[in-house]
Amino acid sequence: MSSYPILYLACILAGFALIRVPLQGFLAPLEPLTFIVGVLSILLFSCVIIVDGVMSLIGKRR
Repeated sequence: MSSYPILYLACILAGFALIRVPLQGFLAPLEPLTFIVGVLSILLFSCVIIVDGVMSLIGKRR
């Protein structure tokens, strides 16, 4: 069993953390950027997990 799916899940959790992080003070202007990066990381690593699962089901393992 590869440890990459666990790493991908950790990246998805980090994306959720970026969405939920409250930025105050001089970091407040970066809040839209952290939201976008969080959403992109969630979408990217979710798609990677789905593709990895489909490839495993059809037998074409990397």
